[in-house]
Amino acid sequence: MKAATFRRDRRIRFSDCDPAGIVFYPQYFVMDNGLVEDWFNDALGVDYAALVTQRRIGLPTVRLEVDFRAVSRFADLVTLSLRLLRLTRRSITLQLDCTGDNGGVRMAMRQVLVATSLQTHAAVEIPADVRTAIERDWPAAPALD
Repeated sequence: MKAATFRRDRRIRFSDCDPAGIVFYPQYFVMDNGLVEDWFNDALGVDYAALVTQRRIGLPTVRLEVDFRAVSRFADLVTLSLRLLRLTRRSITLQLDCTGDNGGVRMAMRQVLVATSLQTHAAVEIPADVRTAIERDWPAAPALD
């Protein structure tokens, strides 16, 4: 079974760009964080804001590997995509890509998120409802460690 992919189209905004007229690289991290929030809300059915503000569970990034392959310019329409690579008791590893209208990859990122208590900032197990949603809707995901 092929791994599921969550996608969102996004127009590159003026505020995403540096004086050279291309995406300032940290803006990709902002875009991808928004994509993760959308994945939780829209694909997993887990209210991301409530997870953070009410349940006090954070998902900080503990590892990033990024390749910048081509530039994105102001007004370009790109597709941001997210694919689950690994799920453990406390972490989620994602592949996040930005592709142009011709399908060429402009930015590819592997990101590891770890569930943490926002009270203690210690790693905690991924909440059961989040784990269940991932396992239910993303059947190609690796089994829990």
